[in-house]
Amino acid sequence: MKNSIFITILFALHLAMFSCKDTLKKQEQETVNSLQDSSLTYLAYSPKPTDRVISRSDYADKLYGFWLAECIANWTGLVTEMDKVGNIGETKTGKFYTREDWGTPDLPNIWSGDKPSNLSETIDFVFRGEDEIWGADDDTDVEYMYQHLLYTNKTLVLNGEQIRDGWLKHMKHEEENYLWVANQRALELMLEGIVPPETSDPEISKDSIYDNYHEMIDAQLTTEIFGLFAPSRPDVALKMAKMPIQTTARENAQWISEFYVIMYSLASYVDENLSMKEQTQWMATEARKRLPESSYAAKMYDFVKSRYNANVPWEQARDDIYTRYQVNQEDGYNITSKNMFCNGCFVGGINYAASIVSLLYGEGDLKETIKIGVLSGWDSDNPTATWGGLLGFMYGKEGVEKAFGRKFSDKFNIHRTRVNFPNNGMDNFTHMAKTGVYIVDRVVQEEMGGGIDLDKDAWYIPSIDLNIEPGN
Repeated sequence: MKNSIFITILFALHLAMFSCKDTLKKQEQETVNSLQDSSLTYLAYSPKPTDRVISRSDYADKLYGFWLAECIANWTGLVTEMDKVGNIGETKTGKFYTREDWGTPDLPNIWSGDKPSNLSETIDFVFRGEDEIWGADDDTDVEYMYQHLLYTNKTLVLNGEQIRDGWLKHMKHEEENYLWVANQRALELMLEGIVPPETSDPEISKDSIYDNYHEMIDAQLTTEIFGLFAPSRPDVALKMAKMPIQTTARENAQWISEFYVIMYSLASYVDENLSMKEQTQWMATEARKRLPESSYAAKMYDFVKSRYNANVPWEQARDDIYTRYQVNQEDGYNITSKNMFCNGCFVGGINYAASIVSLLYGEGDLKETIKIGVLSGWDSDNPTATWGGLLGFMYGKEGVEKAFGRKFSDKFNIHRTRVNFPNNGMDNFTHMAKTGVYIVDRVVQEEMGGGIDLDKDAWYIPSIDLNIEPGN
């Protein structure tokens, strides 16, 4: 009798185990099957032994991590945005923040009078709980728009007219539109009939306020995502990003933006057996090749890297770039001589140098990188969003949640800053990631000459030798 009961129990456990496996397999297959773009014809493809194989569902998880961590970093960086820009000209903000300032009361920024940030009374992470909604900001909304334009136009390379039409449809024209400096100037020119890339032409874009809109930070925070649309192929990523970058940027600001695009693309190429520190530093070394040797962008990177290699604290490295580039105007960085508002605190160059501080000293740690970026000064939400997005992609959704020890909202309101999107502007990271996968499907098949296997949930990307050349 006992043996009979024992056998019955074993049989029940055996059935339960197989049932559980079948359920998991069914769930995995449903996830795979859900990643199929009804607007794309998937062509037969014979994989080659040298192809790079990437899981599409894993990539969707990484894209989720990108959007989530970029939002965390963006909103956290906004707490200290323009709190500390130095002491040159009429705008003086005292000593820069240090590590000891994390968790202390936030100080007013250059616009807020005596009022600190309304996002957080202290310098700390800004989160949105599971029942809340992430709002779009200028570090996420233009990237969202470019993803939407690529998918709805069923194209890989946006032309000037498509970008102009997208901007005019999705940007408010007169009331508060969350555009500043070069982005705002580009919109004004589009309203006058100018089409990208002429919107960044220094001779066309200059006005009575600035003669160097093309040097501003704008493209650095609106185009990194193109690297994610071309996994492991920075050559394709640069081709896709060229027109969006040149909508607002030329020369150093363009090369800096391309640096970020390359790093994002290389996140799918780097050896994942390396530590996160080694991965990010290898990616940066490769992306550095894009910066022309004579550019101030290249010299800024090399200077920050030299301070990092010398083991000076990150605060000292940050203070050193302030002295070198804003006080002494070395390496051809002459923004101080232009007597700009806040000494050009929104110019691409100084914010790029600050971003390299947080990248190198953060050493691939998501929270540490964001903290250093937040405390580094200038337009602090922009570098933090850039590296938050990159590391969030590398960590994936669960990795981001594990890093912070909590769950987050997946809801995103693009209509906080932009207009005329479906569903009254409400979206979620899962859907946004799925759209990104569909764009990559088209890129792999039509631009890279690779293939997609829906049954195996895989991209087959023809391998190439990296050959990153200086920009021109």
